[in-house]
Amino acid sequence: MDTVADQPGTDTPTLSRERPDLRPALPEENPLSMPIQSLSKWSRAEERSWIHPALHHGSWAIRLFVFGGMVLLTAFGAWEMYKVVEVGGVTLLEWALVCLFVLNFSWIALAFTAAIAGFVYLLFHRRITQPLPPQLASRTAVLMPIYNEAPSRVFAAMQAIIESVEQTGLGKAFDYFFVSDTTDPNVWIAEERAFVAMRERLGPNVALWYRHRQRNTNRKAGNIADWVTRWGGSYDHMLVLDADSLMTGSAITQLAAAMERDPDAGIIQTLPLIINRNTLFARIQQFAARVYGPVIAEGLSLWMGHDGNYWGHNAIIRTKAFAAHCGMPDLSGKPPFGGHILSHDFVEAALIRRAGYAVYMLNDVTGSYEESPPSLIDLSARDRRWCQGNLQHTRVMGAKGFHPCTRQHFANGIFSYLASPLWLLQLLVGLTIALQAHFIRREYFTDEFSLFPAWPVFNAELALALFGGTMGILLAPKFFGIIIMLLDGPNRRASGGGIRLVLSGLIEIFLSALLAPVMMLIQSGSVFEILVGRDSGWKPQRRDDGSIPFRDIVKRHRSHTILGLFAGVAAYVISPYLFTWMSPTIIGLLLAIPLSWASGQLSIGLWLRRHGFLATPEETHPPEVATRANALSEELAAAGEDDSDAIEVVYHDADFRALHETMLPTAPLRERGRFEQDRVMAQAKIAEAVSIEEAVKWLNPKERFVALHDHSLIESLSRLHEQTTAQEPA
Repeated sequence: MDTVADQPGTDTPTLSRERPDLRPALPEENPLSMPIQSLSKWSRAEERSWIHPALHHGSWAIRLFVFGGMVLLTAFGAWEMYKVVEVGGVTLLEWALVCLFVLNFSWIALAFTAAIAGFVYLLFHRRITQPLPPQLASRTAVLMPIYNEAPSRVFAAMQAIIESVEQTGLGKAFDYFFVSDTTDPNVWIAEERAFVAMRERLGPNVALWYRHRQRNTNRKAGNIADWVTRWGGSYDHMLVLDADSLMTGSAITQLAAAMERDPDAGIIQTLPLIINRNTLFARIQQFAARVYGPVIAEGLSLWMGHDGNYWGHNAIIRTKAFAAHCGMPDLSGKPPFGGHILSHDFVEAALIRRAGYAVYMLNDVTGSYEESPPSLIDLSARDRRWCQGNLQHTRVMGAKGFHPCTRQHFANGIFSYLASPLWLLQLLVGLTIALQAHFIRREYFTDEFSLFPAWPVFNAELALALFGGTMGILLAPKFFGIIIMLLDGPNRRASGGGIRLVLSGLIEIFLSALLAPVMMLIQSGSVFEILVGRDSGWKPQRRDDGSIPFRDIVKRHRSHTILGLFAGVAAYVISPYLFTWMSPTIIGLLLAIPLSWASGQLSIGLWLRRHGFLATPEETHPPEVATRANALSEELAAAGEDDSDAIEVVYHDADFRALHETMLPTAPLRERGRFEQDRVMAQAKIAEAVSIEEAVKWLNPKERFVALHDHSLIESLSRLHEQTTAQEPA
């Protein structure tokens, strides 16, 4: 009998012939039209009016404080910088230095004024845990988009979420969808097996569904759009997760209730906290997000009001409004600036706000979590894609009808990456000025009449004061976050106590300062690649803790180390004072290789954890949903199905093979005379093979993917089994 036995030592059942699940993998379709939106045409007549205007009062006072304060602070910084360089006259290079300083300073000034607003608000407004809604009248679909992720992780997370929602007593208001764009055939088949097993565990009362796309057109945006246009009509709201998302039942039901209370809301975003991280780099990010994040997020929430942004996950969306107004257009030309819009979430928020729906954040809704990359190199790989998406917004932010706050969100995202090359240029210009002053002969008397010589001169005392003030403004949001945590007794104690909390903050600031110049060069390189037309592609993110081979680290950072060595020698030759001023940047670059190596080390992160450093309340007292997800993930991983060979699974398990075929989409009719190379090769190899071992050996991943989508080729594989049996000696 073909049976995949239950793994010993776990309660995770797998499929057997005695227990086939004959329920369809998907509900009946209920399509919504999702027209493509124009970025060049828009009439105010198309914007809906608020149903409850009182719920969406303006945030003009806060915006005046945040942006007005930024302008005044930037003007003061510009004046101080001018006084630093104006001694003896201002040269062309010094004017360039002033302009670059003003651009960079304005960026940190805006973060500073917004953080002040968030800090003051949190000082006087304690968050109150919201009660669960007594009932929900609407239906919400919880979507988990996945792309070549380990099934044991994402299915465990979804089951933990479902169980948490069920505990609220409001589970009947929710359906759950895995919407897969997976291209790895082994992962795809593992997803289907995990889906069937999860249905068996949860029983028939949970509405759990699975859909796999053969062609992942337009990536995640296309994945969500496919769901909306096929099943969106059945659901009032959709709550979009990411593959590393976790949310409590309380958070999910509160978001659904908030949508019901506010018919003007289009998107309601939460602030996800980072959890489950153990490497040094990930723990730094986890600590920073937990301690500084609430101050920064509160400031952002205050000034953006109901004209907010969307970060692509852990948010609830009004389905019909999204379908009507968020059809994603393609940009003319080729990537990286043309083609599919990579960072679609910003644009979706802009489009739904343009249509007259509110977009805002509910910081009082707790229980929203995510994970982060485990090392500096993993972050830079993800950051490369985000950089391209944000720079692509230069072609979107000027679209017709967008709210001014929407344009500011785009500007923030763009400048978050342009800041690195601008900082690099500022350093290079400063170094050039110092070289000029040191090596070029000073002309005391030029051809033009002047009472003073013309060469670069700095006011050292003012320069030092300006540097100190800039650093204070840059670090202030971090100190604000630490103060808020110190004043919160339960969170302070859960973070290791006041002394450990302060020391953890100093560790984070020190390590972030060393990593900052390395990230500056990485992001500057990303910007350069995009400007010369290199596309980022789309690769799955590495989520597990673990180190990267040392030779790969050396290869990635050797240029940063060489540049740091050159800058250090040049600065010291010019002046020991210049070397001292540039030492944070120089040291960070010289240590790029060991820092990057250390960033991905579990041992260092776990040592800090054992001694109570970089601790967060969610680490000290893990949320129940995270504990449950981690335990389930270990159980599912122990079953070994993540690593099973897809062809062998379909070959050996007739019950699963039958269910797999029921989950396949209807294949489009092939045009006569046109042949897909991968299918032709798969068909030929299967026909040639005399054993399953040969088929497994000969089929490459693309051919396996095509074969497992094709009923006739699956049948050929099953006949191969019969032929092999027939050839066995009696």
